[in-house]
Amino acid sequence: MAMVEIDSGSGFCIGVTRAISKAEEELNKSGHLYCLGDIVHNSNEVDRLKRKGLETITHEQLAQLHDVKVLLRAHGEPPETYAIAERNHIEIIDATCPVVLKLQQRIAASYGENEATTEPQIVIYGKRGHAEVNGLVGQTRGTALVIESIDEIDKIDYSRDIVLYSQTTKSLQGFKQIVDEIGRRVQPGVSFRSYDTICRSVANRIPQIRRFAQQHELILFVSGAKSSNGRILFAECLDANPNSHLISSEREIDPAWLKGKERIGICGATSTPRWLMGRVRDAVIALQAH
Repeated sequence: MAMVEIDSGSGFCIGVTRAISKAEEELNKSGHLYCLGDIVHNSNEVDRLKRKGLETITHEQLAQLHDVKVLLRAHGEPPETYAIAERNHIEIIDATCPVVLKLQQRIAASYGENEATTEPQIVIYGKRGHAEVNGLVGQTRGTALVIESIDEIDKIDYSRDIVLYSQTTKSLQGFKQIVDEIGRRVQPGVSFRSYDTICRSVANRIPQIRRFAQQHELILFVSGAKSSNGRILFAECLDANPNSHLISSEREIDPAWLKGKERIGICGATSTPRWLMGRVRDAVIALQAH
């Protein structure tokens, strides 16, 4: 029988754990709670909480609600969401990650400095349309420039002052590359400030997950399809161990992967629940027993 091990460092980050705890606390009291967007980018966990009474809503649905409770997930929200809640007498259960909240406040302060300008010179390294990034851009009334990679830095106006921030779950290496390249391009006399706002509890998982991947013959990486963090961490796994497979649940395991493997590792994203990785482990053991 092969050794099957779950990575001790994988699973929910502190922000997601806190959001789920707040949701379950309210559900245990009332049996129902609205959540603005998926509480976590993992359909299995969303379905589990749905069965307990958590109802996921959109921003359009939020605007139609009155006199209810709504949970804001760890990703954070733009100011407009709070304004709608106040107008509609909605009680907010705010589970915004403290790291994200601090970043929102810093961006809002920078926008206050630059409010008189017309060109968007607050730059955010992040994924366009991502919930966290929408909340960050909202601090600038939609004027911040979002760049997803170093390939997009031509969009920046290098004749004007630049303030650079990062989505908390982006690649630290990617951020440093962008900082270096912008620094080379700014024109004389132009101010360039960069703030490394990447969450270390997430960034530190990369070296750990690479070590874990290298220690096993086969890696089963468990992650939801919507997880940006999952895509980043799986890419690191695959680079460290080409025999790595991305799955969303135990149902996607190919028994052929397991043949002849003595050391099998199971890991996941910051949005992957430990109970789901446990189910994958149990399925691997059951498949090997046949």
